[in-house]
Amino acid sequence: MGTEAHHAAHAEHEPQSRWRKYLFSEDHKTIARQYLITGIFWAVIGLSLSVFFRLQLGFSSMKLDFLRPILGNWINEAGKLDQDFYLSLVTMHGTIMVFFVLTAGLSGTFSNFLIPLQIGARDMASGFLNMLSYWFFFLASLIMFSSLFVRTGPAAGGWVIYPPLSAIPEAHPGSGVGMTLWLISMAFFIISQLLGGINYITTVINLRTRGMSFSKLPLTIWSFFLTAVLGLISFPVLLSAVLLLIFDRHFGTSFYLSEIYIKGEALPNVGGSPILFQHLFWFLGHPEVYIVIMPALGITSEIIATNARKPIFGYRAMIASLMGIAFLSFIVWGHHMFVSGMNPFLGSVFMFLTLIIAVPSAVKAFNYITTLWKGNIRFTTAMMFSIGLVSFFISGGLTGIILGNSTLDIPLHDTYFVVAHFHLVMGAAAAFGLLAGVYHWFPKMFGRVMNERLGNIHFWLTFIGVYLTFFPMHYLGIAGFPRRYYAFTSYDFMKGNFSGMNTFITIAAIMTFAGQWIFLWNFFYSMFKGKKATQNPWRSNTLEWTTPIHPGHGNWPGELPAVYRWPYDYSKPNAVEDFIPQNVPFSQTPESNLPHETEQVELEKVIEAQNLNDQFKQPH
Repeated sequence: MGTEAHHAAHAEHEPQSRWRKYLFSEDHKTIARQYLITGIFWAVIGLSLSVFFRLQLGFSSMKLDFLRPILGNWINEAGKLDQDFYLSLVTMHGTIMVFFVLTAGLSGTFSNFLIPLQIGARDMASGFLNMLSYWFFFLASLIMFSSLFVRTGPAAGGWVIYPPLSAIPEAHPGSGVGMTLWLISMAFFIISQLLGGINYITTVINLRTRGMSFSKLPLTIWSFFLTAVLGLISFPVLLSAVLLLIFDRHFGTSFYLSEIYIKGEALPNVGGSPILFQHLFWFLGHPEVYIVIMPALGITSEIIATNARKPIFGYRAMIASLMGIAFLSFIVWGHHMFVSGMNPFLGSVFMFLTLIIAVPSAVKAFNYITTLWKGNIRFTTAMMFSIGLVSFFISGGLTGIILGNSTLDIPLHDTYFVVAHFHLVMGAAAAFGLLAGVYHWFPKMFGRVMNERLGNIHFWLTFIGVYLTFFPMHYLGIAGFPRRYYAFTSYDFMKGNFSGMNTFITIAAIMTFAGQWIFLWNFFYSMFKGKKATQNPWRSNTLEWTTPIHPGHGNWPGELPAVYRWPYDYSKPNAVEDFIPQNVPFSQTPESNLPHETEQVELEKVIEAQNLNDQFKQPH
């Protein structure tokens, strides 16, 4: 009774200062917007870095002195990118895009924003921990950003930071202070993700509104929930790998080092193994692929069903496939290590498991296509980005089956074929999920609507540009073109065969990057000057559209809505409209009720008879 009285007393939140309302807010919607804006900032940085090193690859004879005002001394006297800095650019691009944009920017934004709104909760289980999760991410961002300006350059060695290159500070300029800052930043980033994951899981399990059973959860919530479980299990392993690497670098331990010679002099380290780091890193690294893509798949499920005006095909199969992907992602990490000297028998086990994970992925792709089939499709910008995600998920996933075969992976390892595969199936697909979510839920985030014409231009430039950038890389990879090479023109067979293709890829990459400025203009202009949104502009069924256009802290001004039906009652035969929100009782839709739904009318009386004070058991 005391707990109920406490929460009842806080149904209306006290006025807060601007610092507490906009900066150190505990409101999940404000925190989601903070994640989004920070993620957009990092996306601009990460994509800019990729353009810098693509210029080096695409125009090997062109002087880059015009970049000197931005890159300073990292443009050498010959007017080219410094060789050491080139590897730093590749490293930071991968780190920023995988962790800071596609993990924090995507999952941090939409898990925070949608979980309480779609399950009918006032807020996250712990608003304070939620606030801390963002500020740990922001601190990680500051440290990582500062590493771009150290004298010896940011971290180098690839986003996987394999030792011994990353474990020996004197091995390379990018192994110095920049690498230390990278490791510290990642430690804070992991803490942020763990705090967020605990909150997401607790909220979904404990704070669902009346009638919101697990079988009535939108697929967005299923994907966010399982993503949080993945992160909670796998991120601590990366944290241990990072801490052990810090010990090797600064405290004389030998977890990853053994029999290393520098300038003919042996280091004192003995007994370590760099392969240990690979195992620890990829135990997170492969679940990380699904930590990135699963929220995008959940967002796509919601948007496709809404804009096809059809129930999602195979709701339970979609949930089962998400669970299958989540489980299998933990036992396939070894397919990243086929060339590390792994026992061939163990390699065959990882190969078998890798090929099995294609099955639940194929189920999702099949269900998306069958949902679209004969749908009354509305080609909103969000819908187009969702369909683009399905395209990338299929085309990139097919090459994953090739790389999952150890016999084929060994000659293709560390070639552009791998770059093409993961940029399509993970990078572009997840980015399209993020963009689809922004366009779809922008009215609920900011009370305004983004310009659809600019959105269409943005989609086509990005969709065509991504395919023109990464599809040719499959050919380059099969032909043996290696990734992370600073100057391939030193080799005659590469210079003659690959120069034109690299120029083409660079032009496509620049076109794709230029298209994102259309999105940035549309986003920030619409935030302040866009057309004002209506209550439910997409005519969706989920609960977030039952809140006011500008929901306050607590989301619903009165009692929380009760849930009676699943979230995909679109185009139901005999229904008055082509959508029926989740909070509409079956007793109000007798004309469209199926036999088993008519039986639910009696159960509604039981739901209504429940203690209405249940709403006050949820934190604000």
